Amino acid sequence: MTTRIPVIPTIIVAAAIAVMIALGFWQLGRMDEKEALIAQAEQSLRMSSEVAYPDDAAGIEDVLYRRTTVSCEDVTNTTTVAGTNSRGAKGMAHRASCFLADGRTIIVDLGFSRSPQPVEWEGGEVRGTIAPGGRVVSAEGLAGLEPLASPDPRNLPNNHLAYAGQWFFFALTALVIYILALRRRGTRAKDD
Repeated sequence: MTTRIPVIPTIIVAAAIAVMIALGFWQLGRMDEKEALIAQAEQSLRMSSEVAYPDDAAGIEDVLYRRTTVSCEDVTNTTTVAGTNSRGAKGMAHRASCFLADGRTIIVDLGFSRSPQPVEWEGGEVRGTIAPGGRVVSAEGLAGLEPLASPDPRNLPNNHLAYAGQWFFFALTALVIYILALRRRGTRAKDD
């Protein structure tokens, strides 16, 4: 007596495996995109000319890692986050929310210290680098702080190859488990 392969579970498992393989190839494509983005960012970092801070969020991607100058008209909030100074020491990055003259709010990374206590800063001109998220990292420490490490595109994670490998491994695992389940089902059918 031959055992029949269940149609609906086979279709579901085949579809899941196909999706996992497609996600693996999508991650490989993302890896190439990320490498291109990092190369473009490294080129931007080498440019010495300043750019105007973009008027809209869509323009930020085009000027990432370029130098800019902004004028912080009013400081609405200061806070601290984990940060690294220009010598590589770990501590706190002091960050301010600033109103620009046109009414937009941007984040400015003021500088580095070991203290988690936010500093007082009244605002003013900030020369720095446009970092991911649109924040401006000051080139010199403001409000009596040490300079922060300059944003570096080489710190952007490009782990898409590992993600692709995971998806391919998941697909292979699902296939092996399904084959084992079918074999076990066949063995049970013979025993009955």
